[in-house]
Amino acid sequence: MKRSALAASIGFVAVAGIWGVPAVTQTDAAPARYTMDAGTMSGMAAMAGQGGMAAAMAMMKGEGAGPAHQLQLRLGSSQAPADAAKADHFMPSGAGLGASVPLAYTPARGAVDRAEPGQPGEVQTPRGKLYLFWGCGERAGPGQPVVIDFSKLAKGQVPPDLYAAAVNIPEEWRITPANSKTYGEWPNSRDTKALTGRSSLLGAHKVVSSYAPQISFTLDQDFMAPLDVKSSKRPSGAWDLSWNGIDGATGYYAWVMSAKTDRRGEAAEMVWWTSSANRAFGGPMWDWLSPAAAAKLVTAKTVMPSTQTSCTVPAEVQAAGGEVMMANLSGFGPEKNFAYPPKPAKATAWKPEWIARVRFRSTSMTMLGMDMGAMSMGSSSENAESATPPAQTKPKCKGLAGIAKRAAGLCE
Repeated sequence: MKRSALAASIGFVAVAGIWGVPAVTQTDAAPARYTMDAGTMSGMAAMAGQGGMAAAMAMMKGEGAGPAHQLQLRLGSSQAPADAAKADHFMPSGAGLGASVPLAYTPARGAVDRAEPGQPGEVQTPRGKLYLFWGCGERAGPGQPVVIDFSKLAKGQVPPDLYAAAVNIPEEWRITPANSKTYGEWPNSRDTKALTGRSSLLGAHKVVSSYAPQISFTLDQDFMAPLDVKSSKRPSGAWDLSWNGIDGATGYYAWVMSAKTDRRGEAAEMVWWTSSANRAFGGPMWDWLSPAAAAKLVTAKTVMPSTQTSCTVPAEVQAAGGEVMMANLSGFGPEKNFAYPPKPAKATAWKPEWIARVRFRSTSMTMLGMDMGAMSMGSSSENAESATPPAQTKPKCKGLAGIAKRAAGLCE
């Protein structure tokens, strides 16, 4: 990527950071916390998740790559390891991951060796502009678009009130190395196993480690069904999005991104549209959402209700953006919570040894005008079963494409 194009992408990432997942105060109720985030990917998201170019070629031939599954495991503990740090998640056989997967260990914050800083390179002022649109409808509403000039953003000139409908959702706690004395995660570079489109989470799960009590629970909820997103263009230039309602969905959130390039082929103008009715971009919608959080965001008209299965992208979004428009739709799903000892029914003192949470989400990515659903869901079962999936170690998100991939769970 050319340097100035990279600078523009960095500017976009900086803007996106305004709506990044907020830091949430962690509960001190349990010395050990565990999360499982289970995702179903369809369309181009599944294509990337099942082997990139090979899956793309299969789709072009009409063979269908089928939906893909993703899983993110995080263990956070207030304890230091007794001896050698070790943690494993023992899976039900239906997951197809063998007896267990290892959770890569991260020592306490501050004990990690810090690399020596490198010599700074030439830094150019970011160029280009970002146009923000929001809301379903054939025409954009009043006050649109909000225009962000990257050169002004680099100087600290940020338009006010960009996240107009911020909703406090404290139940969306996160596990990170920063809020854990000892931290483990999967996927990681130590383990090359990967899920397939037929992987199942149903059954008994057990997490055994040298720095937390044993965590055991049984899941009766499996991966969500894949989303099948279709698009059609109106004479006005607006795009109609429609999708299948999926069981267990608690709400939907869509966005579209595109970019125009200048004579040098560098991104000069970028467009970002979201289905939110109140100019709420990113934030918790990048992540998995609990049913309680989704309900709050539906009430705030930030997330579409589970009964809604269509939305129109305003004509002004197409007019402002490039010819290639990338669309993403996420369906947030159920949540399962476990603890030991279990939380009492009555309001009494409760100090669990561990708490665990399992969240579900279904995500589809497509290019407007391309029927990815028909391509990826046609003869999916055989391909999903026979394909050899790649390792699930995730790369770092970079540039404009990285923003799209991050929302689909393909990079971090």
